[in-house]
Amino acid sequence: MYHKVEIDFHGRPLSIEVGRLAKQASGSALVQYGETVVLTTATASQSPRAGIDFFPLTVDYQEKAFAAGKIPGGFFKREGRLGEKEVLTSRLIDRPIRPLFAEGYRCETQIIATVLSFDKENDSDTVAMLGASAALHVSDIPFLSPIAGVRIGRIGGKFVINPLISQLADSELNLMVAGTKDSIVMVEGGAKVLSEDILLDALYTALDALQPLIVIQDELRAKLGKPKREVVVGTIDAAVRKAVEKLALPRIEKAMKFVAKQERHTAVAAAHKETQAAALEQFPDQDAAIREVIEEVESRAMRQMIVKKKKRLDGRGVADVRPITCEVKVLPRTHGSSVFTRGETQALATTTLGTASDEQRIDALVGEHYRKFMLHYNFPPYSVGETKMLRGPSRRDTGHGALAERALMPVLPDEKVFPYTIRIVSEILESNGSSSMATVCSGSLSMMDAGVPIKAPVAGIAMGLIKEGDDIAVLSDILGDEDHLGDMDFKVAGTSEGVTALQMDIKIHGVTKDIMRQALQQAREGRLHILDVMNGTLAAARGDISSYAPRIVSIKIRQDKIRDIIGPGGKVIRGIVEETGCKIDIQDDGTVFIASSEEAGLKRAIEIIEGITMEAQVGKIYKGKVVRIVDFGAFVEIMPGTDGLLHISQIGPGRVERVTDVLKEGDEVQVKVLEVDRSGKIRLSRKEALADAEKAGQTAGQPGS
Repeated sequence: MYHKVEIDFHGRPLSIEVGRLAKQASGSALVQYGETVVLTTATASQSPRAGIDFFPLTVDYQEKAFAAGKIPGGFFKREGRLGEKEVLTSRLIDRPIRPLFAEGYRCETQIIATVLSFDKENDSDTVAMLGASAALHVSDIPFLSPIAGVRIGRIGGKFVINPLISQLADSELNLMVAGTKDSIVMVEGGAKVLSEDILLDALYTALDALQPLIVIQDELRAKLGKPKREVVVGTIDAAVRKAVEKLALPRIEKAMKFVAKQERHTAVAAAHKETQAAALEQFPDQDAAIREVIEEVESRAMRQMIVKKKKRLDGRGVADVRPITCEVKVLPRTHGSSVFTRGETQALATTTLGTASDEQRIDALVGEHYRKFMLHYNFPPYSVGETKMLRGPSRRDTGHGALAERALMPVLPDEKVFPYTIRIVSEILESNGSSSMATVCSGSLSMMDAGVPIKAPVAGIAMGLIKEGDDIAVLSDILGDEDHLGDMDFKVAGTSEGVTALQMDIKIHGVTKDIMRQALQQAREGRLHILDVMNGTLAAARGDISSYAPRIVSIKIRQDKIRDIIGPGGKVIRGIVEETGCKIDIQDDGTVFIASSEEAGLKRAIEIIEGITMEAQVGKIYKGKVVRIVDFGAFVEIMPGTDGLLHISQIGPGRVERVTDVLKEGDEVQVKVLEVDRSGKIRLSRKEALADAEKAGQTAGQPGS
């Protein structure tokens, strides 16, 4: 069976078709928006994976180079491992759909979104998210509610839904919002220092805008949706539940009194073990059920303590921020460094300054571009007291790094003011909640320590939510356990003036606009408190960069002089680099960046380049060198790479019959510039230079001169 739905969605045609392609998957959908096309499939095994207590979901978004009419680079000329954009988009799809599967569903499930066509204006991430939801909705997989995502921008003070890629440069907001028919489930994006009120309006404008996409998915399901699988969730005998709860609750409550994370985890683990052993004596064949009840008791105990007593695991009130310490200049040879510690979360950030040659080249579907700012986040196992094989960056590492990078980008200085490539590396040394926001704080401090003239310091905070019926608690600066057992993870970063980045995942329905407003306001108060502490350590960028960082000087030359600096086969520029030890980067507009940590080499490189590109001034006398003799005159080089014509009539004070009677190649002569025409050709005179010199000599010999 085949069915296709089409609508006009914010000025562009959007369609979803089901039943033509990839029919052996549990569900598939081909979504087209403009001329961007994504095929998304959802496939699930028929039986649950044995021995697991989690949902085994995998989401892979992949871009095919042919989608943009390109052939992949590299030796193999084919797509390899997922790039950063693909990893981030995979996470973007995973996060809103994961909480929406039936409770107890344990079948291996895989979503694959493949970009088949890309028009370079309609981003494929929103299309892929819609395709994932549609494929799941029409399949037999127990997916509870369709979702959709839109990007919302703000251009000229007005919200724009799904702005074109070419419009984003003019937008002060770039926010992805995913939602169901009833509520927001995921937010990801950045802003150029906007107020909380504007962002709140943006969230609910986006939720309203995505509703037509929910409607057409329901139409597809009504036409050819498969019956959903039944998920059999084992019931726990009431006697077992009552006995285990009685055994577990006092032990868990006692263990939760430990404030330090490791001590508390050790005590909770011991409470689990003791309860398990005691319960097994009564119910020897109920091992799995006993473990499940103990985990429920732990979750309920923490949640009740917060909503009823307004007391958290570490003793704080709901709006309190953990103690903070900040240190800068902690490493002697890095260009900038800082350690930011908040409670039991600690981030070491370093800033390294480089030149244009250090920019990262990105070969993407939208086209090749360069990144001058990079933030890399690392989460070693020792940060949570674990042992694990060290591999490359995980998807989580990539996502957290991208969030922190997005938070700091709006405060970076203009390239004309600070022409450096900037790389921040965040090493998480300890983690107990919100290490990405600690990275924002530490990264901001490390840049200021490196002398990067950022527009304002940036701080970040993670907010949480516990909702038990009508009882609600919005939590500031959440712990890892509060994130795991809570209902919302809402990260907000920004300056004292406004927000620069948002990330939110919601596990429940019923988060109202009032709750969101409270969370944003509480986040602002927490952020301002953190900024006060940071400013007490370092409130602005240092006046100079590290002595170990390259000094970059820029000079502007005429575009037609670029070839003179490069020379045939790059001979001239290589010679300058070898002589001075500087890095030299030449832009197409004639801007030359010269970088070196050695002052002498920098000055020498500038001197050489200015000599090569120096322009002749009319009326000025130069000491030149005859480089070529012709019948009608001689060509004289008056500066490196620049020569002019000395006509035979301008060689001497008297008549010159033949040029070679007076000059030969290699002779050094004084010449005066008579004219530089529009094409840059220079006319010289030796005769006038001699006359000026004679006149000057006579003047010098007069009395009183």
